[in-house]
Amino acid sequence: MRLVLISIVLAVASLVMGCNGQKSKKDKGSADTTPDKEAYSDEELLDSVQYQTFNYFWDGAEPVSGLARERFHMDNVYPNHDKDIITTGGSGFGLMAILVGVERNFITREQALERYERIVDFLEKADRFHGAWPHWLLPSGKVSPFSRKDNGGDLVETAFLVQGLLAVKEYFKDGNEREQKLAEKIQQLWEGVEWDWYTKNGEDVLYWHWSPEYKWEMNFPVGGYNECLIMYVLAAASPTHSINKSVYEKGWALDGAIAKDTTYYGLETELNHYEHDNAPVGPLFWAHYSYLGLDPKGLTDQFGDYWKLNTNHAMIHYKYAVDNPKGYEGYGENCWGLTSSYSINGYAGHRPGMDLGVISPTAALSSMPYTPKESMQFLRYMYTEQDSLVGDYGPYDAFSLEDKWFLPRYLAIDQGPIPVMIENYRSGLLWKLFMANEDVQKGLKKLGFESPYMDEDA
Repeated sequence: MRLVLISIVLAVASLVMGCNGQKSKKDKGSADTTPDKEAYSDEELLDSVQYQTFNYFWDGAEPVSGLARERFHMDNVYPNHDKDIITTGGSGFGLMAILVGVERNFITREQALERYERIVDFLEKADRFHGAWPHWLLPSGKVSPFSRKDNGGDLVETAFLVQGLLAVKEYFKDGNEREQKLAEKIQQLWEGVEWDWYTKNGEDVLYWHWSPEYKWEMNFPVGGYNECLIMYVLAAASPTHSINKSVYEKGWALDGAIAKDTTYYGLETELNHYEHDNAPVGPLFWAHYSYLGLDPKGLTDQFGDYWKLNTNHAMIHYKYAVDNPKGYEGYGENCWGLTSSYSINGYAGHRPGMDLGVISPTAALSSMPYTPKESMQFLRYMYTEQDSLVGDYGPYDAFSLEDKWFLPRYLAIDQGPIPVMIENYRSGLLWKLFMANEDVQKGLKKLGFESPYMDEDA
């Protein structure tokens, strides 16, 4: 099966030319012809993009830890830091992508287990701050400052990492003795995160950062809708350092103000997307990061319906591209999706209302569960109608047809959601694993959520 899938990637790679007309490594030996856009089935295209993006976290991993590099630049230009800087949040996405690799027969269960053992051993010894890992780690396990005062615990990145760890735990917990030992070690890491510490002496809100040197000087309370719902769910779910429900209601939900939605392109946003700026909806990664494990289907609480929230969010982006109010070249039914990514002006948070004419492939591809038809149109466009925007690890991070711009570069936080959310669309794998966790179910119940996964006794 693995050879069949790899042959599919080789065939699709024959359509893809690298920067300056050079073929990617997986292109060698393939026919130099361009078949009709219907030559590949949807399943073949899905297999191919999942394989390539999974490989960012497999072949492209930082070699000492086995975790994800923050970024991978095929042009080998790293303006700000070494290529081996490890991202903790992106690594959480990568942990889940590796499970996709096992289920799709890209690697064996044994290979994944070996990688996970290396990763968990590294995380046990790496710098932590009241149980939270920093945003960036060096291969030595020491913190690398994300910014001058950001040299301590990052609770949001930690939440993304723990989301992935808990999915891995559920996958292996009933396996052989070695697999059960891995699951037990993950449970210990999870129980070591002091979520309640990050309420800064008992305030009704979670803070993003704490540093032993700068204490709370970053001063970033996390509230109002964004990508961080998973942090509050995990903080409530912790069996050792749980937060009170009031932290969720007053801090995250802003005493109910989070439910003040708006209507855009005829669709309700469901929650308040524009608490922090004037854009009508957020970048699309808000619909992905917390929902790699947290299944929004049937998920509701006193503030909203999370399936409606995310499907409408993705459809608004699609309708915006079709409408194309700024007249950018390329925008339309087959080319859409704005999110935070590289851009012509550096890293930027693209969204309707803050649009630079830059399309980020992760936006549409990771929305596959919400907009399967529209996302598949984009996937087919990327692999059959252009010849420079896909490389070894899948579509490059961002491009602008308007400005004839792209860079052969990748970011872990953008590549990671692609194979995971596509797998959730195809089989629900990561949703089923994460939502089966008993601690997670208890946390959701504590916060007042309802879900088809919920155990009445949780």
